[in-house]
Amino acid sequence: MNASTLETERVRRHTTPAVNAEIDEQIAETVRRFAGEPASVISQRIEEIEREWDIERVLQTNASSLALTGVVLAAKFTPRWLVLSGTVLGFLFLHGLQGWCPPLPLLRRMGVRTCHEIQRERFALKFLRGDFNDVIRDGSQASSDQLLAALQR
Repeated sequence: MNASTLETERVRRHTTPAVNAEIDEQIAETVRRFAGEPASVISQRIEEIEREWDIERVLQTNASSLALTGVVLAAKFTPRWLVLSGTVLGFLFLHGLQGWCPPLPLLRRMGVRTCHEIQRERFALKFLRGDFNDVIRDGSQASSDQLLAALQR
């Protein structure tokens, strides 16, 4: 299991089942919506997905910007602003250790997805676009049912 998969499992484990189900349904709905679209339209969606920020990037960017803001405000006004930096860095440290921090539930409810969730949608759309039409498994071409079953895992 790679680091991305482990991180995804930790984030999903610390996300309520209802939110995980909502994100999973959003992925399924998007795939269903694009099922009848031409390859060019599917390619546009894939390009959008490739620009999407995953939960790790959002957390890291927000934490670093808030911590830097706290340092700048402490230098300019009062050292009390270092509490902001310390709190945010503590949240990031907690997330690194456990896969959870206080902003995580809010971000997940807002629909911020894990890298693995984004990759699942990308894979399904590439399948719809025909990227895997020539996939050979055990000497025979894989059926769409086999590939869709693999996506569900």
